[in-house]
Amino acid sequence: MNHGAGRPAGRARTRVQVGRQAHRDLERRGGAAADAVAEFVHRLRTDRNNRALRLRPLREAGDNGDLVLAHAGALCMVMLLSTDGGDEMRVLAVRDGARARDELARLTVEINPVSGAVEVVDQSEVSANVVALADRSGTVTAPSPPVEATSEKLPPAPTSSLHTPLFARHDDRTLIDLGVVPSLLPALHKVTTLEQFEKLLTHNLPELTRDVLLALRDSVDPEDVHRHITNKWRADEVVNTGDWARAAQRAVSQAETDDDAVLGALGKSFDAWRLFLHPEQRRLATGNFKGSAKVTGGPGTGKTVVALHRVRHLVRSLPPGHSCPVLLTTYNTNLALDLKQRLRQLGGDELLRRVDVKSIDALAREIVQESSLEVGRPLNDDAAMNLWHTVRTETGLFEYDADFLDAEFKHVILAGCCGSWGAYRRVGRAGRPRISTAQRHEVWQLVQAYRTHLDALPRQTTYALIADQAACLEQRRMSRVEEQARYKDEQGGRDLVHREAGSGMWLRARYQHIVVDEAQDLSASHWRMLRAMARRGRNDIFLVGDAHQRIYSGRVVLSHQGIEIRGRASRRLTLNYRTTRQILGSANRLLEGALFDDLDTGTDSLDGYRSVLTGLTPQFWRAPDRLTEMRAVATLIEERHDSYGTPYSAMAVSVPDGSSAQEFANVFAREFRLPVVELGKDGVESDTDGVRIGTMHRFKGLEFQRVFLTSVGEGQVPHQRIEQYRLANPDRYGQEEQRARSLVFVAATRARDELVVTWSGKASRFLPPGADGTAYRASDLLRQDGPPSGSSSSAVA
Repeated sequence: MNHGAGRPAGRARTRVQVGRQAHRDLERRGGAAADAVAEFVHRLRTDRNNRALRLRPLREAGDNGDLVLAHAGALCMVMLLSTDGGDEMRVLAVRDGARARDELARLTVEINPVSGAVEVVDQSEVSANVVALADRSGTVTAPSPPVEATSEKLPPAPTSSLHTPLFARHDDRTLIDLGVVPSLLPALHKVTTLEQFEKLLTHNLPELTRDVLLALRDSVDPEDVHRHITNKWRADEVVNTGDWARAAQRAVSQAETDDDAVLGALGKSFDAWRLFLHPEQRRLATGNFKGSAKVTGGPGTGKTVVALHRVRHLVRSLPPGHSCPVLLTTYNTNLALDLKQRLRQLGGDELLRRVDVKSIDALAREIVQESSLEVGRPLNDDAAMNLWHTVRTETGLFEYDADFLDAEFKHVILAGCCGSWGAYRRVGRAGRPRISTAQRHEVWQLVQAYRTHLDALPRQTTYALIADQAACLEQRRMSRVEEQARYKDEQGGRDLVHREAGSGMWLRARYQHIVVDEAQDLSASHWRMLRAMARRGRNDIFLVGDAHQRIYSGRVVLSHQGIEIRGRASRRLTLNYRTTRQILGSANRLLEGALFDDLDTGTDSLDGYRSVLTGLTPQFWRAPDRLTEMRAVATLIEERHDSYGTPYSAMAVSVPDGSSAQEFANVFAREFRLPVVELGKDGVESDTDGVRIGTMHRFKGLEFQRVFLTSVGEGQVPHQRIEQYRLANPDRYGQEEQRARSLVFVAATRARDELVVTWSGKASRFLPPGADGTAYRASDLLRQDGPPSGSSSSAVA
């Protein structure tokens, strides 16, 4: 054993990491074990020669690594990998109880030949609880749902022979090449039923192995598994499966945090994203790019996590100083505050001191305030729409509705810097409905009248106009910066004190690096401003977003704004960490057949988008009328709270519009005495008790244990008003329908454990075909003698 060899007696400082699988062991064992391990790690870091730690050699892992056992508490033990003469230790597994030592001693520890990660498999547990499951019949279907799930309609699972392994069509070489941990193969060959496979997934398998097996179980072609899963885990070098010191140094074997944060993670409730990054996430967060870079991915894939770690990486690369050369921005104030809090969790105040965290509109307002221009008070959405209605009435041009005019003003005229009719007549219209030149001229007249009315209002403006002003100011500022840089180069690089005197920071770029979250919801004016805030160069702008979730802004082609993110500068994340496979499958079907852009000139898809979490199949409930639907939802919420202990604050009701939110709130409070909290523009305090009710727009960026997606009936989702465009303006119709799909998709993917979809009348065309005939009947739920929501009776209407 070498974990202490050659070291002088006395205190020996040790770097301690807690592995991904050990962290999951602690999550399952609860607070007492976590506190014991936290105290143990603290003492081990301070002095590994402390005899009270009772470190005992188990076996050599190889030439440069040892496996060590230790008591973390009276009935809690840990297994560690010791490398570098004991200076580096990693907690690999945690067990508690009288048999803890025997259980740890039987664990298989190996280096994955694909990822190079140190991985643990509990062979004895797999053999006893998975392989040895008694066969119950000649054919086996999916396991019965838990009690809480008995009201669900489960899709028929394919049958499986008792004697044919589920993965028989894949040989050992294929499985190993895909990333399945080799030591699991003998047990895997004996898994012949879906029940055994589901049981296998509960035994803390290495993440790569679990992801691969789930994909193969879903009949994903091995080539696609390689492309979407394996290649993203693959080590950047040839893996030596006997080199434990190198394996321990790889990022996939470590926690991405400081030791103090690790200790905080062990003893308290903790966001695991602070500790561990998927290999693909880590490459993006810490990579170097020649210029700008873009990361896309569906909901729950960790885009924001990548953005936060990216900020920390950029700050760590800065020279010492007190300035804030890194900007982290997003589309609204609430999300900006959340980003700031999470960034503080990740790196503390020391990290925050070097970063500006601001919403994009707050940033634009600051820019205008710095200038000599007067900054008016922005109109709210209702006031802005009313102004468009006034202009339409005065001009008699009722062909163009307020929503269209507002979007045309923001996403064509301001986006294209159209200061004249001639410029507007020639400007491109990417992502906007086609209109004739004559129609453009009428729209231009309406816009001019709108601006005249706005100018007449005392100290009034709009967020869009502030963003446009800020963009123009920053572009002029950057022109001076570039002019100064060119002049300096012409003078041989000499410092130009005489030229810069009195300019202060005016002749320097505002930021070195910019990181943008929820990029799909920023406007062209926002992007013009951001492009002018950082000089073009390495790692200048890093953005994360997803066009499938665009619900605010119109389409922006980033290359038209000077932000080049094509080729290797554009990456996708595909693994969902928040939503179960069952919910994700239903949400994905909402978008089938629709085309989405990639925030540039190409298209994006959810190809390879998946989850390794399993849970309840989404429920569908049909009501004959609106009041019955609202009462049924309240009844289901009461049941989840009273029978299953779900806190009210962990449940949310999504509605299409504000008036529906008020309707549901009134019924819940008046008839059922349910505590209700409406989601407003400023969000809601997390510790406020009450069922959350809000529009689909308000669900953006939030997450709940159970989501009730209501009013998903034809004429409501999408709203019947878009029918006026079906023949008159097919482009507009398609865009409005796609935006409605995105709204429902966003709301559905806020659910972590359960999704319940309800409607009155006829089901929306967004829902599965035949939904009206297969959904549960809300009226049965409300009858005293009808089936409760936990009934397994037929749901056919």
